Amino acid sequence: MNKILYNKYDKAWLAELPSVIFEGPIRVVYTQEEAKKAVEFLLRQPLLGIDTETKPSFKKGRTNLVSLLQVSTLEECFLFRLNQLGMSEPIIRFLEDTTVLKVGLSLHDDILSLQRRKEFTPGLFIDLQDHMRELGIEDLSLQKIYANFFQQKISKNQRLTNWDIDVFTERQKRYAATDAWACLRIYNEYLCLRATGDYELRIVPEEEQPSTPQHLKP
Repeated sequence: MNKILYNKYDKAWLAELPSVIFEGPIRVVYTQEEAKKAVEFLLRQPLLGIDTETKPSFKKGRTNLVSLLQVSTLEECFLFRLNQLGMSEPIIRFLEDTTVLKVGLSLHDDILSLQRRKEFTPGLFIDLQDHMRELGIEDLSLQKIYANFFQQKISKNQRLTNWDIDVFTERQKRYAATDAWACLRIYNEYLCLRATGDYELRIVPEEEQPSTPQHLKP
């Protein structure tokens, strides 16, 4: 049976979906030695999901430096505390690597924020948004793409929390890991759909968007 995708995914539909969260081990990286070991492990993997988090600023015209780099396999996730590590040699090595594909969403913004900490030449990255457009998907937030693909909801409740805090809460760690892991899951599913063609894109008329999509109806 073909997977049904929608060109647009109304925010109201998300409320009807079950939540999803990364449930694997999460390793928080604080020291240079931990970063070196983590990068050596990650650069032996075939594919990685990435994301970043920045402490929110509530003052107009003021932005903070990126606080966190999340890198995930399908099984485990590493959280690099950039506000404590800085852009050290292992981090730069990882970001400039051209051998392992790193998948993210809206990567232009993430890379610019990382380069504000220290200049580097980006290695091998793929932005999910480019490939979603190939499928005809127009709503390109991570939350809506994941819901469109898997009929599950990623919570964004922790997005505006303090990412410079000394010790993360468990909810912060799970939130951060989920975003990087979700990018990887989406990309793998995209590759499968592209290879098989087992999907149908449904165009949602503007006047019908608030209603429940067919696959969510009882």
